[in-house]
Amino acid sequence: MPETAERMIPRLTQFAHGGGCACKIPPGELEQMVSGLVGRPHPQLVVGLEDGDDAAAVRLDDKHGDEVVVSTTDFFTPVVDNPYTWGRIAAANALSDIYAMGARPVLAINLLGWPRDRLPAALASEVLRGGLAVCDQAGIPLAGGHSIDSPEPIYGLAVTGMGRAEQLLRNDAARPGDAITLTKPLGVGVLNNRHKVTGEDFPQAIDSMTQLNEVASRAAVAAGIRVATDVTGFGLLGHLFKMARASGVTAVVNAEAVPYLAGVRESFAEGFVPGGSRRNLDWVRPHLSAEGIDEDELVLLADAQTSGGLLLAGTLPDVGINAPVIGEFVPRGEHILVVR
Repeated sequence: MPETAERMIPRLTQFAHGGGCACKIPPGELEQMVSGLVGRPHPQLVVGLEDGDDAAAVRLDDKHGDEVVVSTTDFFTPVVDNPYTWGRIAAANALSDIYAMGARPVLAINLLGWPRDRLPAALASEVLRGGLAVCDQAGIPLAGGHSIDSPEPIYGLAVTGMGRAEQLLRNDAARPGDAITLTKPLGVGVLNNRHKVTGEDFPQAIDSMTQLNEVASRAAVAAGIRVATDVTGFGLLGHLFKMARASGVTAVVNAEAVPYLAGVRESFAEGFVPGGSRRNLDWVRPHLSAEGIDEDELVLLADAQTSGGLLLAGTLPDVGINAPVIGEFVPRGEHILVVR
């Protein structure tokens, strides 16, 4: 989009009460909402709601062996002001749920809510164009979808994928001795919060949020890893808590090993913190031991991410991405999370 045209675009983040995955319903409230849906067995269901996995998986008929259909959806309010960029981020974030399951996406459809009386339709077209660009990058069709007239702009995708039941990356199979690996640095929540308040652009955050998790996913499956999730609105600590709880282990995090995007700590020190990050920390605090760790450091570890990296139980081979080991799983102790 030409620079002169971009300067004329209304600031999309000002039309939403929150932004990106930071606008998720708090995890504790969400678990209460869906509690009546958990534990409803179906003979073909391989992965459901029980452990908070990133997508559902259902087995096909017997002639397809262990092949499964993987299904997910993800959508949110604007996380950046540029509509095309927001479309790219939202699409990458939705596709990430499929990659986080160790599956491959095969089809996506649009989900769009648009305040027709407040924002021009041309901006909605730019959002959709951004989503299409990322689906093209992933090599899948983006076909159709659904739209509504909405008080806030909302965009995302419903995505269908395919995988193998025995190769799925799940939340419930971490074992003592497994390394904890993270494939993207943290901090986009802080930088997005600053962008919403000040209008400053952070290319490092955009680059991270639009990077597909495809390479990391394929490498994890090839390496025999069977445990993963993506780090999104519940933050590193929130998603790690769900994984450790489902697996019956304790997760020990080395705070000094966790990577952050450039500018995150400075922005945090200036007060740019999503409300969702503090809610994430409050949710896990009863299960957390963090003796000697500063409160600010804990909030950063709980920072609500949008289109974050994969969180893996295991180590990745060198596949050209930075995927540091940030801790390990140990036998279940008094606490489910330990930060040192």
